Amino acid sequence: MQELNFPTYQFRFKNSENKLKIFDEIRKKFVVLTPEEWVRQHCVQYLIQEKEIPKSLINIEKELTINSLKKRYDIVVFHPNGNIYILIECKAPKINITQSTFDQIAQYNLLLKADFLMVTNGLNHYYCIMDFKKEKYHFLNKLPNYSIQP
Repeated sequence: MQELNFPTYQFRFKNSENKLKIFDEIRKKFVVLTPEEWVRQHCVQYLIQEKEIPKSLINIEKELTINSLKKRYDIVVFHPNGNIYILIECKAPKINITQSTFDQIAQYNLLLKADFLMVTNGLNHYYCIMDFKKEKYHFLNKLPNYSIQP
């Protein structure tokens, strides 16, 4: 797999049914290792190891309904009270991050109301803080360090 713009992490792999799989600590199972999954697993480790976010507050690939369409988010980090702290969209490294990528995550966030957004293709990472009063997001240089909030 391609080297990404994340620190180096240790992963567990296995071959099953002629497919390489990677162990997902959050879902507690092996999943097929696609380029997007490679980015997702690095992002999860970044949240756990660098931002010290408890695994119990991280959720991966859940379905949501927006305008009667079923969509899936990549990663969500919750506050202990159940509100959403960060909504993360992961793309494969070959996918360029464009305005439409931000439009996608912003549309999801109209429903989810996360405090922060992160979009990454493993090579480039973009972070935003939400301003719900003005219905805008503002870019940040990095995600703030995690602290338990209500």
